[in-house]
Amino acid sequence: MRMNDLLTIGKLAKRAHVNVETIRFYEKKSLLKKPNTKVGAFRVYPDEYISKILFIKKAQDLGFTLNEIKDLLILDQNKRSTCENVAQKARIKVEEVQEKIKSLKKMEKSLKKIITACEDGPEAKACCKVSDCFDRKC
Repeated sequence: MRMNDLLTIGKLAKRAHVNVETIRFYEKKSLLKKPNTKVGAFRVYPDEYISKILFIKKAQDLGFTLNEIKDLLILDQNKRSTCENVAQKARIKVEEVQEKIKSLKKMEKSLKKIITACEDGPEAKACCKVSDCFDRKC
């Protein structure tokens, strides 16, 4: 097999749309195993690492932490794990997302109050200090 046909870290990074440092970071965090196969000084990665990296990136986009992703990868490798195991992890993440949404809505409401206080003109500022809006007095 020619060197051009082998999946080195640079080629893996390019095909998975990440940089080399990302792959090294995932290896350090035990999300990816360093391959044992070498050709000369170069490690050769299996093709399935492309889909594994794409999975990691998608899971991150969904809000999963690297530790949670590691758990998902372990579930994927465990022949005894079930879809319910994965669904439970997703349910927990949905609850976290719902809490974040509630928090963001509170932030939005507070910011809108500040905007309203500031848009009412100079008289409103005299009646309600902007700093009071941050303390819920406004």
